Amino acid sequence: MSVTVRPARPEDAAAIHQFVRDLAEHHEHVEEAKASLEDIRHAFFGPAPYAVCEMAEQDGQLLGFATWFYTFSSWTGRKGIYLEDLFVRGDARGTGAGRALMVSLAKRCAAEDLPRIEWAVMRGNTGGEAFYSRLGAAPQDHAIWRLDGEALAELGR
Repeated sequence: MSVTVRPARPEDAAAIHQFVRDLAEHHEHVEEAKASLEDIRHAFFGPAPYAVCEMAEQDGQLLGFATWFYTFSSWTGRKGIYLEDLFVRGDARGTGAGRALMVSLAKRCAAEDLPRIEWAVMRGNTGGEAFYSRLGAAPQDHAIWRLDGEALAELGR
């Protein structure tokens, strides 16, 4: 049976939370995955959701997920999509789930006239780089910077 992609539902919150944990473990960054189950529920299913999640499944089994949100480019004057997470369970890789999730996002872009999807790939994630390259994606010439923790608190004082 083929892989299908559907919007996440509130009853998927625990699976989403587990996928986030699995993704962090896959990248050996478990200590950085601090989102609680309640955080997940609030972000995707709260009164004012600010992120979107899509689930890939096959024969009723969840294979993976994509989480994303809208961005804005002042250069183009248009919205785009920022892909925060794309994850497929290790035993489900090669099923087409990752591609199906990306196709779903590409179709959304076409339907909403969005010019791009952007995301970051962790250094050393050669499997991810190869996957995205096969889709026709290419790395950009700018790096993502982050201000957080004590530096962010200090700047905000």
